[in-house]
Amino acid sequence: MRVQEIQEALREAGLDGWLFYDHHLRDPLAYRVLQFTPPRTPSRRWYYLVPAQGEPRKLVHAIESGMIDALPGMKNSYSGWETLTQGLRELLGSCRTVAMQYSPNCAILTVSLVDAGTVEQIRGLGVEVVTSADLLQQFEARWSEQQYAGHLEAGRRVDAVRRAAFQAIRAGMTEYALQQWIREAFEREGLYTDHGPIVAVNSNASDPHYEPTAERTAIINPGDVVLIDLWAKLAHPGSVYYDVTWTGYYGATPPDRVQNVFNVVTEARRRASNFAAPGLQGYQIDDAARDVIRAAGFAGQFIHRTGHSIGEDVHGSGANMDNLETHDTRTLIPGTCFSVEPGIYLPEFGIRSEVNVYVGQTSAQVTGEEQVQLVRVG
Repeated sequence: MRVQEIQEALREAGLDGWLFYDHHLRDPLAYRVLQFTPPRTPSRRWYYLVPAQGEPRKLVHAIESGMIDALPGMKNSYSGWETLTQGLRELLGSCRTVAMQYSPNCAILTVSLVDAGTVEQIRGLGVEVVTSADLLQQFEARWSEQQYAGHLEAGRRVDAVRRAAFQAIRAGMTEYALQQWIREAFEREGLYTDHGPIVAVNSNASDPHYEPTAERTAIINPGDVVLIDLWAKLAHPGSVYYDVTWTGYYGATPPDRVQNVFNVVTEARRRASNFAAPGLQGYQIDDAARDVIRAAGFAGQFIHRTGHSIGEDVHGSGANMDNLETHDTRTLIPGTCFSVEPGIYLPEFGIRSEVNVYVGQTSAQVTGEEQVQLVRVG
């Protein structure tokens, strides 16, 4: 249990405590941060306060009094709603500001896990509730040196598969056949992915989350725009993902419109990844990419955030590069990684270009190959 580490983070943030709360396993983040697995699914509410100073405190229901015994600290119990209110007052003690898994206006969906009524209950006791979003990054999104090394190795293998996949394309091949070719290559290379990859041609590439199936697939032919978005990690516990998107054209000379859109997208990607640095906020990286696309007249065709946090899940728990879907004010902290993947989606074709950016102590850098030209297929 990382009490001391949490307390150091709380003092640095100027907070009195971090209040964890759950029932029915609604908050998986609480269990991961506390490094704790309950003996069974809690059917009653439990509360666990890690104060910035002093010993942690617990409040549990009388019929599930042992639910969080694995965690250190003093324990009190409640049974009725009146004893719950009094128990919370004693639990919070002199705290005036606590963090919870709460996000103002539900701006960050992955953090917005505590129900509104509980937030109202804590505030009704005279305690200010603030978001735990930045605290969570420190315990959920930072990589170990081993994970960073594994990411680089996964990147080398994924990039090799990606190069080979474009070379494997033949006229008449389907999107689904190429997708399965990539999945088989991942398995040979000791890589794991939970789904995907995306293989999309022409108008299918205009759907950012399109994935072919055996029943829904297009044929790849000369004159097509071909987008491949692939993500994978080393096939062993604790590994983190590598996630990239490249776009190609089946033919020697792409049409001017395709080339122009590609140039805008890659410039937006370059501008954002070069701008990234520790201490900036997620929305600022989104702005850097979006400004390029807006200036080129394609603002309405860039319909998703610029990037997402990357971790053991391909969409991690750290800051997203987002000032569209949300206004993400989380700070980029050392030891975290995120994607930069602007895209322009027109009715006839879509183009996206994606790299991964790792935040170091003083700078941020792209971790793999960067696409500078359309891949010439065939």
